[in-house]
Amino acid sequence: MKRNRVHNFSAGPAQLPLEVLEEVRDELTNYKNIGSSIIEISHRDKTFVDLATESEAQLRKLLNLDDSYEIIFMQGGATLQFSLIPINFIKKKGKGSYAEVGSWSSKAIKEASKVCDVDICFTAKANNFTEIDKLDKWKIHDDSQLIHYCKNETIQGINIKQDPDFDLPVFVDMSSCLFSENINFSKYDFIYACAQKNFGASGLTLIIVKKELLSKANPDLPNILNIKSHSEANSMLNTPNTFSWYLAGKMFKWYLEQGGIIEMEKRALTKSKILYSLIDESSFYLNPVNKAQRSDNNVVFTIHDNSLEGKFLKEAEAAGLMYLKGHRSVGGMRASIYNSMEKSSVEELANFMKDFEQKNG
Repeated sequence: MKRNRVHNFSAGPAQLPLEVLEEVRDELTNYKNIGSSIIEISHRDKTFVDLATESEAQLRKLLNLDDSYEIIFMQGGATLQFSLIPINFIKKKGKGSYAEVGSWSSKAIKEASKVCDVDICFTAKANNFTEIDKLDKWKIHDDSQLIHYCKNETIQGINIKQDPDFDLPVFVDMSSCLFSENINFSKYDFIYACAQKNFGASGLTLIIVKKELLSKANPDLPNILNIKSHSEANSMLNTPNTFSWYLAGKMFKWYLEQGGIIEMEKRALTKSKILYSLIDESSFYLNPVNKAQRSDNNVVFTIHDNSLEGKFLKEAEAAGLMYLKGHRSVGGMRASIYNSMEKSSVEELANFMKDFEQKNG
């Protein structure tokens, strides 16, 4: 633990690197000697436009994205995309194939159902979202115009490791795994991710979309709902969340300095292995997720004697291990170990878990 900072296992908004926070603190009142904070100036000012241009360049370098992809920074979170995707890319009275692989997939289906005909091409509800069929087993409707799913479900702690290989445009929510995995972007047509997991503060959503797909978006929408309009306005159709955009740029720079996505993936695997190995070797803790599909960002677990979970959480908090309570819809515990979390914090949690088991097992 550094100074008075706790071990922060929050699922989002999540912790950020201390060095990034300190850099933000140091320049918050006077950004690059302009005499103002970055959050006090117009998004049309050259200072902010330069920042936006630089952040996109860093992102393209970090993810190795060529000019066939458009990058858009939007507001409204991933939740807004649940509605914007079908109204932009499914023709009137058309159909979209949606896979239900966890809670966020279910939310996307519920929202999309309000504006289009949703075909459930696969659901893991029967096994309580602990195992997902291979993608070639999904039953895609002949009339579907797109396929949608969430790659990493934070609540259930499950991740689709397989790349898609469909004949339809593929739309994927990667809010909690983008920047933690080495993604083959050629396999995806539309990726979206909210910032508060792996690349900044809440209030910003990143979209990575193939330009060819974007050119086919519905033109008969109000501008604010038209994703293509946001692209044409360089993500400044209206006043953007300037602070979150600024912070995202800091994170892109930090990732490049740390060794890029390959290094982040390596760290994610190392950290998650510490916890999964402990859980699997224990008769006290349990992780229900199919081992081949476990999330490397959100490690969920329960105690066989669930009456001990309240005691576990209370003692963990007293030890500075914070925000480990599982989502209210599933209970148990959840350790979110995104890129900004240091290996030492995961080791502290593992040591606490071993000690708790010895005292209560």
